[in-house]
Amino acid sequence: MLKNNLANVVKCPVCGDKKLVTDHSTGELFCGKCGLVITDQITDSGAEWRSFSSDQNDRTRVGAGTSLTIHDMGLSTIIGVANKDATGKPLSSSMKNSIERLRTWDSRSQANSSADRNLRQAFNEMGKLKDKLALTDTVIEKAAYIYRKAMEKKLVRGRSIQGLVGACLYAACRDTETPRTLYDIADEMNIKKKDIARCYRLIFRELELKMPVVDPVKGISRIASVAKLSEKSKRNAVKILNQAKDIGLVAGKDPMGVAAASLYLACITTGEIKSQKEISIASGITEVTIRNRCVGLRKMLNNG
Repeated sequence: MLKNNLANVVKCPVCGDKKLVTDHSTGELFCGKCGLVITDQITDSGAEWRSFSSDQNDRTRVGAGTSLTIHDMGLSTIIGVANKDATGKPLSSSMKNSIERLRTWDSRSQANSSADRNLRQAFNEMGKLKDKLALTDTVIEKAAYIYRKAMEKKLVRGRSIQGLVGACLYAACRDTETPRTLYDIADEMNIKKKDIARCYRLIFRELELKMPVVDPVKGISRIASVAKLSEKSKRNAVKILNQAKDIGLVAGKDPMGVAAASLYLACITTGEIKSQKEISIASGITEVTIRNRCVGLRKMLNNG
């Protein structure tokens, strides 16, 4: 009965004293005055820490979390780099050499199949691009999930690993609505855009991916940051885009092109001097595309 009503216990049921003491080592809750043990099975609600040494301050986590971005999902064991035995004493030189050889063979044996080697190389590329493109862990996890699905469908065989990695990253950016273009990924990977586009069309068709429509408003902040535009121009560009979306003017258009055109028109209305060339360089969209998109947006503003 006491266990079931433990949450309601605020004082000792015998002496009525409110000084209750919790002993975490034994899991007991007892009265500090009369010594009555109220319960001896307390659920530990603390963090999952476990110490593997005599130093209790050295709190080592029970284990690392699994992740799709690791070729074995983080489930394999690793021989540690600490050259000490169970008692903490340093190993002898001969034993240290033996442990080094075991550590080397252990790391080599983890990728003993072609699929594991392929995944390790692909995820290394994703790790490099994560820093270069300033991507979040969510995007990388999604890209790793898509790449694993492509491997199950045997889409990797006979194709470039870099091209498929770039395609999976672009698909993950589209799915998470992260404003990254094919040009950005191709430029950082130093490969042709058409190679990534070809692989993207393949995985989009074979994996039957459902991609959300890209919101051009998300590209305004990025372009404005590169072009060093004011906050007033950004707000005006968002207003222009929202108005264009309401009448369906942005349907079927390149989101970055529409965003760049709206920013250019916003700069004109606010009096901020920015040329089409500067907006073109910041957005990666040609000046011709910006001019073409400005025609439709100007008509909308004049009619409005």
